Amino acid sequence: MIAQLALIAGAWLAYGALHSVLASHACKQWVGRHWPRLLSAYRLLFNLVAVIALAPPLWLTGRFDGPVLWQVPTWIAWPALVVAGVGFAWSMRWYDGATFLGLPQWRRRIGPDDAREAFTISPLHRYVRHPWYAMGLILLWTRNMNAAWLTTAVVITLYLLIGSRLEENKLMALYGEAYRRYRARVPALIPWPGRSLTQRDAQALEALARSAAS
Repeated sequence: MIAQLALIAGAWLAYGALHSVLASHACKQWVGRHWPRLLSAYRLLFNLVAVIALAPPLWLTGRFDGPVLWQVPTWIAWPALVVAGVGFAWSMRWYDGATFLGLPQWRRRIGPDDAREAFTISPLHRYVRHPWYAMGLILLWTRNMNAAWLTTAVVITLYLLIGSRLEENKLMALYGEAYRRYRARVPALIPWPGRSLTQRDAQALEALARSAAS
């Protein structure tokens, strides 16, 4: 059993490492030097690889036939599913889905990071800096757990904690002082009393980012 769990942990760690490497500026620059014609499709290919590469760790986790360590009551599991699902769908209103997928970059034959999105603080972003990660953690930790899913939940949680920091380094380089102030005011993953933004605060930071970009 230990060998199976180690294999599951290794598969998720390999997925996280692949995801981080492909998302790095160094990898994009390397592709630009060696295969410049692929650069405009980089974001599309990145998302495709990210989805396909999920199959091995999910398969290893799902085929594990160990005992249930604990069960999450239905009155917790179903509301958690609804909150995460509705929150994710609602938050999409404040994202540029086409740019996220890489369609404008491919159509305009530009680099993966050249279609810059405006600094926008959605209602959920006023309470946590990474609402998608937060909702993902809700789904991870509100399901029945065997040893394989517990291993998966621990590894993914660690990856999201580390990955969110790496992502924020890029966001601070992109949006400068506006993001630094935002980061100082709002928690990363767990809402906290007294650490949130009013709508007026959010609009002020968005205006600061626009003025710095102009």
